[in-house]
Amino acid sequence: MANIIKILLITGILVFALWAWFIVPPWEFSQPSWRLFILFLGAILAVLTQVLSIFSASILAMVIAVSSGILSPEKAFSGFSESFMILILSSFLVAKAIIHSGLGKRIALFFIRQFGHSTLKLGYCITLTDVLIGPAIPSNTARSGVLYPIVLSLAMDTGSDVEKGTRKKTGAYLMMVSITSLTISSALWFTAMAANPIGAGLAAKYNVAMDFSNWLLVSSLPCLIALIFLPWLLYKTFPPEAKLTPEAPLAAAAMLKEMGPMGKKEWITASTFTFMVLGWVLATPLGLNLAIVCLAGLAVLIISNVFPLTILRKEGGEALETFIWFAILYMMSSSLNAMGFMGIIGQKISGQITSLSTFQVYLLLTVLYVLIHYLFVSQTAHMLALYGVFLEVGFAAGVPVALMAFSLSFATNYFAALAPQGSSCNVFFVGSGYITPKEVYQQGAIITLANLTIFLLATPWIEWASSFALK
Repeated sequence: MANIIKILLITGILVFALWAWFIVPPWEFSQPSWRLFILFLGAILAVLTQVLSIFSASILAMVIAVSSGILSPEKAFSGFSESFMILILSSFLVAKAIIHSGLGKRIALFFIRQFGHSTLKLGYCITLTDVLIGPAIPSNTARSGVLYPIVLSLAMDTGSDVEKGTRKKTGAYLMMVSITSLTISSALWFTAMAANPIGAGLAAKYNVAMDFSNWLLVSSLPCLIALIFLPWLLYKTFPPEAKLTPEAPLAAAAMLKEMGPMGKKEWITASTFTFMVLGWVLATPLGLNLAIVCLAGLAVLIISNVFPLTILRKEGGEALETFIWFAILYMMSSSLNAMGFMGIIGQKISGQITSLSTFQVYLLLTVLYVLIHYLFVSQTAHMLALYGVFLEVGFAAGVPVALMAFSLSFATNYFAALAPQGSSCNVFFVGSGYITPKEVYQQGAIITLANLTIFLLATPWIEWASSFALK
């Protein structure tokens, strides 16, 4: 029966793709951009229906795009040379080194000893940790590189192991909480995400002055509500199999005692990781490249034999797989944007809402801005493509410009959980194997809807607080 359903799904996707491939493109879409969109959409549908893995679907889509002449080979491979792609790959390997050295286990046991009475408490602990380091690390990708080894260790040391079939015991929930927490921390702090200052620059054209203090004032209420509500919501919609673990803190304390003081490899790893985090914190003022900082740290760990090449070769498979599918989907999304596909969508939307009331325009623009993120594999690319268009439409329709500017900026952060490819920071947790792409699509939709609802309900607060940002 399962095979019959799979055959029907494959047939349905192929029939739809072939029909859409040969029709005359709607609106003003060029034929190449329309066909690339069909490939991108087909890949997502194949993943959602579990017809193909995200790795297989992305490779197949790229092969068709190049062989049909939609993309040149140079363009198809361009995603692999992006700096943040190297950051993802190297951070993945550093995380493995932290686990291998034993430092990850020690950190996890410390957290479990302090907060491990329940998986929900561990979820809140992860969220709070992310929120506290948010203002210091101006990249959610780099911040997820900090969180991932801690969360991976927490999962493994609470008895959740992908290879043993126990991923849902605690690990799946903790990984999804991590994706969720990054949407909160990035929206809370002006300096927590690279796209925030870009939005500020675009908003400045409308006399909206976003800075650290007024951003925090505007974001504080909705983010505080999200911080309290979302880990609990995930606990209900995506529950861990092990909820109460009253014996875990005592067991963790005993294991820490048994481990004894930190060894040489742990000290080297801790020192290297500390310098990496400092490098990420000071990257902007010192002009450092985030990927180079991470590669330098990885080199130190390899040379010092903390993470020997023999182990790296053994552990690098899933990191490479994640690197490949994300690079391909990013390339396809950015190509759609470069072909004008996203711009046409923005223009068509703006032309259809001129007769609506001010509040209806605000509501519709915010919702559409979030939903369109299914087509993007970069929050920054999404902002550059559509933020200015949507802000101008809202301004022309009479929506308070500061309200529209802040709402779109916050949305650029909280819609990151919408899909596995919704943000580069998601790929660590999806690549862990603890959560499947289909689960991320499902739970990501729930989390994004919750975030959207929270921020829309906070509209009176956002409108009042954002008024102080007007020049």
